[in-house]
Amino acid sequence: MSSLSPRALATLRWGGAIAAMLVGQSLITATLFWLLAAGGHQRAVERIFAVDCRRLAALTPPKRRTEVRAMLARDIHRDRFIGLFTPSGAPIEGNVARLPVTATGTASVIATVEPTELPGKDSDVARLAVCAMPNGTRLLTGVDLDDAEEALRVVERSLMFGLLPGLLLAVGFGLVAGRRAAKQVDAVRSLTEHIVAGHLHQRLAVEAHPDSFGVLCAHINAMLDRVQSLVADVRGVGDDIAHQLRTPLTRLRARIERSLREATDPTAFAMAGDAALAEIDQLLGIVAALLRIRELADHARRSRFAPVDLARLVEDACDLYRPIAEDRGIDLVCDIEPVIAVDGDASLLIEAVANLLDNAMKFGPAGGRVVLSLHQEGDVPVITVTDDGPGVPAAERSLVTQRFYRGAHDYAGAGLGLSLVKAIGDLHGFTLRFAGQGSAVALVGPGGEF
Repeated sequence: MSSLSPRALATLRWGGAIAAMLVGQSLITATLFWLLAAGGHQRAVERIFAVDCRRLAALTPPKRRTEVRAMLARDIHRDRFIGLFTPSGAPIEGNVARLPVTATGTASVIATVEPTELPGKDSDVARLAVCAMPNGTRLLTGVDLDDAEEALRVVERSLMFGLLPGLLLAVGFGLVAGRRAAKQVDAVRSLTEHIVAGHLHQRLAVEAHPDSFGVLCAHINAMLDRVQSLVADVRGVGDDIAHQLRTPLTRLRARIERSLREATDPTAFAMAGDAALAEIDQLLGIVAALLRIRELADHARRSRFAPVDLARLVEDACDLYRPIAEDRGIDLVCDIEPVIAVDGDASLLIEAVANLLDNAMKFGPAGGRVVLSLHQEGDVPVITVTDDGPGVPAAERSLVTQRFYRGAHDYAGAGLGLSLVKAIGDLHGFTLRFAGQGSAVALVGPGGEF
């Protein structure tokens, strides 16, 4: 187990990795430069050898010998080796005493030669090539490698002197970059510790012009915003459930306690049991509605979507509520036009329409009129429910879709109807729209104007 702190360990790992990468890059660059320098010299002398072979091969034997002597005379630096040899290897002309054994092919090679015109020196290392002349003789042409080797040594020293500072800079940059990366990771780790501790308001710092890590921080902050909103929503639901269930549970307990105390015959006990069951059914209805809204919020039912004929769906809703409207003395009017089909869950959509109709009959005046219409605005289907009531006040329109909100009306119910309608609409891409004046609520299909 390492004794280093996680931040120091991350710094060393990131810094070491970056430094190793930069060092490797520097070494590869230096090696390539050295190989290019050495290869460049080889290619240059091989071009000279090719010119020598072509030029001397075009001359007659006497002129060839004369040209060899002239070439040696022009070589003021004494770095050229040129020699003519018989097919058996005997020297004819030039400054090389013997044809090297290794120089038997046409490609250039590095070999030891025996110079005849270098006082005090009986051998030297040169790069040379041997080519055949038209009369069967062979031409040796070469270049002394002393100057080339000295140039390569200069290149090597230059690379070494340049490489050492580069290596130090690479290590330094690697450590700085590693420290910065470790600091960024440490910031995320610290944030997660605060989140786990319950401080959901904590966020990562994001620069005005973020890099890739800054973009990641922005996404993490957006995720935390969503998490905080969901947690607040869950807490709010918990508070709402506690508030909404406390009164009916208290009433239920008091009723059962009073019935146990006052009931004197089986009929009274039966009536108390029926009342308790009604209260329990109401509580179960609240819980079921909340679970249904939660399921819709998770979009768990999208896999069941299929084309839905809205005209038939709205007509079925009218047939379902017409007897209820007659019992309440309400005139239910259905105005249905053919519209394009939409993808959705028919059972959920008819549940949303049913909730709108139920609200209209509940909050509209007794003996009034309720109109359920389906028409198309452009390519967008619109389902509208209108009643003769005053409608939802403008100040409450953002509240009526919240769970358990019932406004100033004193009606039975849990205040979840429009919340469920909105959840179903959101799942299908529909928008809940209230009329500017009067009492009309519409479900506007996907792509429609709010």
